[in-house]
Parts: sequence; C-alpha cells; structure tokens
Amino acid sequence: MADALVSPILELLIKIGAQQKLNHYAILTWKTGDAEENIHNQQKIRCSFLGSPCFGCNQVVQRRDIALKIKAVSEKLDEIAKEKARHGFELYKATDHELPRLSSTSLVDDSSVCGRDDEKKIVVSKLLAESSQGARDVDVISLVGLGGIGKTTLAQLAFNDAEVTDHFEKKIWVCVSEPFDEVRIAKSILEQLEGSTPNLAGLQSLLQRVSQSIDGIRVLLVLDDVWTEDHRQWERLKPSLAGCARGSRILVTTRKGAVAKMMGTNHRIDIKTLSDDACRSIFNHVAFHERSKDECERLTDIGNKIANKCKGLPLVAKVLGALMQSKRTREEWEDVLSSELWRLDEVDKDQVEKKIFQPLLLSYYDLPSVVRRLDGNNLGEATVETSFERVRHLSMMMLLRETSFPSSIHKAKGLRSLLIVNSIGDPWLGAALPDAIKQLTCIRSLELSGSSIKEIPKEVGKLIHLRHLNLESCRELVSLPETMCDLCNLQSLDVFRCSSLKELPLAIGKLIKLRHLRIDSSGVAFMPKGIERLTCLRTLDCFIVCGGGENESKAANLRELKNLDHIGGRLEIRNLQGGIEEAAEAQLKNKKRLLCLELGFCVNHEDGILIEVLQPPSDLEKLSICRYGGIVLPNWMVALTRLQELQLINCGNLEVLPPLGRLPNLERLVLVKVGVRRLDAGFLGIEEVENANINEGEIARVTAFLKLKTLWIEDLRELEEWDGIERRVGEEDATTTSIFIIMPQLQRLIIHGCPLLRALPDYVLAAPLQELYLTASPNLRKRYEKEKGEDWHKISHIQNVSISKL
Repeated sequence: MADALVSPILELLIKIGAQQKLNHYAILTWKTGDAEENIHNQQKIRCSFLGSPCFGCNQVVQRRDIALKIKAVSEKLDEIAKEKARHGFELYKATDHELPRLSSTSLVDDSSVCGRDDEKKIVVSKLLAESSQGARDVDVISLVGLGGIGKTTLAQLAFNDAEVTDHFEKKIWVCVSEPFDEVRIAKSILEQLEGSTPNLAGLQSLLQRVSQSIDGIRVLLVLDDVWTEDHRQWERLKPSLAGCARGSRILVTTRKGAVAKMMGTNHRIDIKTLSDDACRSIFNHVAFHERSKDECERLTDIGNKIANKCKGLPLVAKVLGALMQSKRTREEWEDVLSSELWRLDEVDKDQVEKKIFQPLLLSYYDLPSVVRRLDGNNLGEATVETSFERVRHLSMMMLLRETSFPSSIHKAKGLRSLLIVNSIGDPWLGAALPDAIKQLTCIRSLELSGSSIKEIPKEVGKLIHLRHLNLESCRELVSLPETMCDLCNLQSLDVFRCSSLKELPLAIGKLIKLRHLRIDSSGVAFMPKGIERLTCLRTLDCFIVCGGGENESKAANLRELKNLDHIGGRLEIRNLQGGIEEAAEAQLKNKKRLLCLELGFCVNHEDGILIEVLQPPSDLEKLSICRYGGIVLPNWMVALTRLQELQLINCGNLEVLPPLGRLPNLERLVLVKVGVRRLDAGFLGIEEVENANINEGEIARVTAFLKLKTLWIEDLRELEEWDGIERRVGEEDATTTSIFIIMPQLQRLIIHGCPLLRALPDYVLAAPLQELYLTASPNLRKRYEKEKGEDWHKISHIQNVSISKL
C-alpha cells in the first residue's frame, strides 16, 4: 500500500521540480523519513531481543527481519535514483546564500514616503552637527531596525536633503549587504569619488587610493545594509577613511545592534514601526494609482483592512499595494483579505516570494546553518501556514500583534519539534494548547519557554513520544498535571524561573528516563518522594529540603540523592537542617561529575556534624556555603585541591577560617558577612617563621594562594586585624633563608563594609594588583586616601583605585 503511493507522489514532485528549482535535500528528507522510522524500529527490536532470555533462539529470525527491512529501504532509494535519471533530474547542493542580495541606490521617490519626517530631521541634525570626535576621526551614525522597516529609505531621504548636499563636499552611497567585500566597497567609493572604476585589484592599493582621494575633504559615506559582525573586516577598511576633513560622517543602516556597536557608533537611532495610518497611506498610494474615483470608493474599506496587516512595515505596505494594483474586482480583494496574504496558493505567489520573502529572508540566511537546517526544508510552508502535513520541525515566532494559534498546524500530524517563541502576553496559547496536544501525537520536543500559560493541559500525558519539555520562564505557570508522569520517554524537563509553580508532580519517580531536571529560581518548595528512582539523571540543578509543615508527608529527604551518582555540573541544596543520618546517606562524595556545589542552610543552623557529612567529591571546582551557623568549617574543605572558587556568605558565627591558602587552584575567594575577627597566618595556611622547623642553611619556600586572582571581602563587621608576615619576600638571616610567595597573581581586591579593619598586610599590597576598591571602611579610607593618607604611597602604583565612604 505504501509503495503504491510512492510513484504518484514522486511524479508530482518531479513536475514541480520541472517548473522551479527543487533542492534534492527536500525530496531526500521526505523520502528518508521512512528510513528514519525503520532505523528507530530496528533499534527497538535490537534492544528487545538482546535483553530477552531466549536470545539464542530468536537471533536468526530477528536478523533476517532486520535484513529484509534494510533491503526494502535500499530498493526504495534505488527507485528514486532511477526516477531521477529517467526525468533528467540534476542534483545541486544548496549554498549558504542562494538568494541574491538586492542592491540599493541613493535615489528615492519622496512622494511615496510617509510618516518619517521626524526621523529624517533627527538624522539630518546628526549629519550637520559639530563632530564629537577628535579632529581626524569620523563620527558614525547607525540606523537600526527590522527588515523592511524603512532604514534605507530614511538614509536616502537624508542623503538627498538640500542642506546635507550643501554641507558635504562629496557624498558616497555603497550598498554593502552580505558578504562584506572590502574590495568591492573600496572600488565603489573610488568610482563615486573619481568618476571611473579604478584599474586596481589588490585591497592594499585600493585602500591607499581611497585614503588619498578623501584626504582633507568633508565626506558623507553611506554604508547601506551592513550585516557582518566581524570587526576585522571593518578594521581593514576603517583606516582608509581616517584622513577626511573634520565634520565627515559615516551613515550605516543595519538590522543588528551588534553591528552598530562593532563599527564604533557615536549615535544610534532605532527605527520604529509606522503607525497604521502611515501604512494605509503608503498602501493606498500604490494600490489606488490610476484608479477611478468609483473604484477607490468601492475598495477603500477593504484596502484599509488589508493595510492594517502590514504590522507597521512600509516594505510590506508597498508590496501589498503593488499586488493589489492588478486586482480589479471587490471579490479579488476580499479573497486576499480572507487569505491573510500568506496563503501563497490563493494570491500571486511569484510577486510575494520575490518582493517580500526575498528581502526578508536575508534574516533567515544570517542564521547559523545548524539552525537553518531545522526548518529549512519547509520554511515557506511553515511561514505561510500551509501544507503542514510533511513538516517535522517547526519554529514559530509570534511577531507584534499576533492574536491566534495557526489552525493549520493541526495538519502536521508527524510534527516532531515545536518551538513557540515570544508568546508572552498571548492568552490564546493556553486556550489552544489542549487541542493542539491532542493532534500532535508524534511530538518529541516541545518548547514553550517565556509564554504566559497558567497550566499544562492534562492531555500532555498522551504524548508518549515526548522527550524534551521546556517551560523555562513561564512565570504564570501554577501547576503541572500528574498525567505528565505518564511520559515514559521524557528525558528533560525545564521549569527554570517558573516562579508561580509551587510543586512538581508527586509521581515524578515514574519518569525513569529523565536525564535533565532544572527547577532553580522556580517556586517549588520541596522535592517529591520517589526522586531516588531517577537514576538516569545527569542534571539536577537544585534539591530543596522540606522544612516540615503540610508538605512533609509527600517530600523527599536527602537520602534520596544516594543513587543519583550520575548528576553533574551544578547542584544547589537548599534549606539544610537536622537529618544527619539522611545527609550522610546522600553520599555527595560519590557524585564524581559534580563541578559546583551550593549548600544553603536553614537560617543559622549550628550543627557542625551536618556539614561534615556533606563532603563533596574531591574534583569540585566551585563551592558556596550560605547561612551556616557553625563556628568552624569542615575538615574536608582543604582537601578540595581542584577548587577554583569559594564563597562563604552569611556565616556570622564563624570564629576562624581554615587554611584556605593551601588550596592550590583557588582563583576567587568571596567572604560576605562572616564573623571572624582576625585573618592571621592560619588563614594563609603557613606557620609563623619563628616557629617553623627549618634546619640551619636550608632555604624555606613558603607559599599561599598561588593562583588567587580575586579577593572579595564584604560586611565583615567584626574584622579588626589582617596580619602580615614577619619575614617578607627575600629576607634572610645568618642561618636560614625564607622565601615567601603570597598571592603572586592577585589582580582584584574589593573590601566593603569593614569599619574596624585598620590596615592591609604588606603581602597584599605587594601583589600585582590592577584594581583596588575600598568602600564603607573608614579606617582604610583614612589610611590610604589619595595623596593624604599615611600609606597612600603603598597603593599609588595600582592602575585602578576607588576609595569612597559608601
């Protein structure tokens, strides 16, 4: 039955291909969809008999079955090759930029422009104003906005303004587009400066000629439609423009703010969409050109409705107007209105594709190729809400004032991935989602991040193929249905920043294939029982210990972390208190893939034994301890030899710090609201020299904080003394030599809110500091005040010093 359908469909594709270029990749993707399913089925078969106790009996039968399936796929591919040869089909490989870039010129029809008077005045004033740069530099003005919004038109209006023409000795217009070709740009500049195309080929000689031609001349250079963010390309061209006279300007148009920044923009002007009235004026100017008064009266009301669909984009208004010029009857206009233009089979497809999609698809071709491949096969179909049947991966960006969910999406029965972007504030999504879920039964990846949905419909449990569900930043989401736990293939669940979500589904332990669970910054108050069954977890960013109350009976404790030894990356444990045996059974030290651990205690919990049993793996790179109420830190801390960052925050009862200077890879140390009164040699991890056991004649090499680059000390209200060392670098006596190497890479020191601290140790001031910030620390401010403090000379060499009261 399936084979009987192949030939007619292929014939249809070939007929289409005879009329227009057809990328072979589209056909191959459609055809190999069956092969993909076959491979998936084979994998399931293989798994089933490999785990079967009667594997030996069934092996031959199963291998034969697989061989037959592979043979069938091969025969279908051979059939495609034969059909290709019979019809003379030629395969070609799609290039990165198939659509030709449309060139612009400086010419403009003023009568067709509407609604840009204010913006024109702003641009002209910037062009005529005094230069804000040095005498030999050129101000750069950038017009930034969406494709089709009118950046080029605005630049043309300013370029042709009478005052601008009188102000500049030379005006040059270059359509840059993509790629950014320095040779072509230089030739275009020279052609307009000298009146002829230079007979030069090398970039170096061209740029030298440009520099000579504009030397001492006040120039206006327009670079229209710039796309590249590669500063190297701009830096090669820029020096040749530096010799022009003061008051010269470069006017850039681009869709990307990053381009404006890269080009060193002095004045950025963001172009806004036009009002509906302005769009109607542009549309009417084109659509009703040379029509009789009766025709205009008969069609004006429909025309206004069509023009309102322009979303404030003048290019769309012009193209729509040109499209309607050839349509004479009211019925034809109503057809376009009801089709909402985007159903290309109901309107003039060639005009729409060439005039709208060609310029606007430049944004599509600027995407990385890996992103383009997701929807490239069906881009036209997905964009115009038609022919969804064969769409597998769909991204939808809800632009401007979208009000409804495309009804045609329900036709995409085989849809595997659905990404809905920018749906914040769109109430229709929540209403449409249940029905969409019922239809899209093959969905494997569903992305709804940032949407305004309040709940996930219970029908989601029927999406048995769903592997990835992303609900990040759905801030109004209040609940997840228990039916979600029927998603036996779910591998990732993301509720990051779902601030209204109070709990996870209680049966979450059923999701035994779950590999990634993100819940940080959500409103989730506890972890449900049964999470210990999620032994495939690779990512668990947060574990919340229940603090008792109504949730205690359904909450998991730390013991349930015991079997989750594959979790890696970052883990935060919140609300730590009591439960020492349970914490010990969590066996954090066995989680070898953990790189970052954050331990957040219930306010000022004093149990030092609890923190001892929470020993992390020795390969940990970042550790944060918050609200710990004990007086000493655990012994295991100095064993973390790969630790790169340590944060101790709100540990107000701490009386002494461990020998942190012994951590050989520590690069960043943050101490906030810690109760210590003194930082002594024990903090460095070294003994005082006079107590050290050094034999006569030996050299003692004493090191601490060898890789520390940033030291942040904030709100240590009790800190009074920061001890130095008695023998500094290179000091000797008659019997021994001691060499101290303390913080040899320290670059940044921040001290805030230490009112009792009187001085900084010399070994800190001898470090290669590049930044020093002393705030809200009156004793230090007085001691190191610029040119007045007694120890100002000790810090005067530091490049960036900031000392303030607050």
